[in-house]
Amino acid sequence: MYPELFSIGPITITSFGTMIVIAFLSCNYLLRKDFIKYGYNPEYADDIIFRAALGGILGAKLYFLIENYRYANENISGLGKILYGLLTLNFQLVSDGIQLFGAGLVFLGGLIGGLILVSHYIYKKSLNWFVVADLVAPLIALGHGIGRIGCLLVGDDYGIPTDLPWGIAFPNGAPPSTAFNIQQMGCPIPEGVSPATVLAVHPTQIYEMTLYFLIFLFLKNLLTKNHIHGEIFANYLFLAGLARFVVEFIRLNPRYYFDLSGAQYISIVMMILGMIFHYLLRKNKENEAT
Repeated sequence: MYPELFSIGPITITSFGTMIVIAFLSCNYLLRKDFIKYGYNPEYADDIIFRAALGGILGAKLYFLIENYRYANENISGLGKILYGLLTLNFQLVSDGIQLFGAGLVFLGGLIGGLILVSHYIYKKSLNWFVVADLVAPLIALGHGIGRIGCLLVGDDYGIPTDLPWGIAFPNGAPPSTAFNIQQMGCPIPEGVSPATVLAVHPTQIYEMTLYFLIFLFLKNLLTKNHIHGEIFANYLFLAGLARFVVEFIRLNPRYYFDLSGAQYISIVMMILGMIFHYLLRKNKENEAT
């Protein structure tokens, strides 16, 4: 695919890093507009997106390092580049640092890390957590969808082999979609296939991108209607969890109990939390009405 978009002298612009930067800039622009509409200082949106980026990256890498401690040195180097790039607005450094992380940007850790730093900022500024969470929720889906474009360009996070006409082979993926690599990740391959054969696989990056963009549009539409504050965020937890749970059935990931991946267990937790959150919000609304 296209892990590197182009070079200007010694500076190389990577596709995944570029998509992550585009995701944060797009979310920042939309959140500023929403903050103006709700009467909040738009500069708060800048601070929230910065903390979401910082907390997301730190949380994602902490989660990844817990599972893959042998990559510590490489990831510390990438983390240093990202932090310095964010502080100096040097997007080339941010892009380079993210590229060092590669597949290690684990979504659950990123979500938790981002929520912690953003929640601390909301509390410090005396903002309504539920209102801000509703405004941010659609943008998490949007950012995740844009990030999946980066995964597609790099050739990462693809699915199991398929004969469907829209299957994509990743000869230069991360890793390449060879029969050997696919088998190493626990997926059986057809008999007689050479280990070096590059197989077409499900482009699960496109599936997820489409689902997250649809979730973004759905949640943005809900914002225009009467709703309980916090309800949009609850819907995000459920829908994002459901989307990932379904796609994981054809993604190339290790399987555990009941033949489910680790991401599917996380998705189940997200869906349950979303339903509980939604129930409590409704219950509180009913109690206030009586």
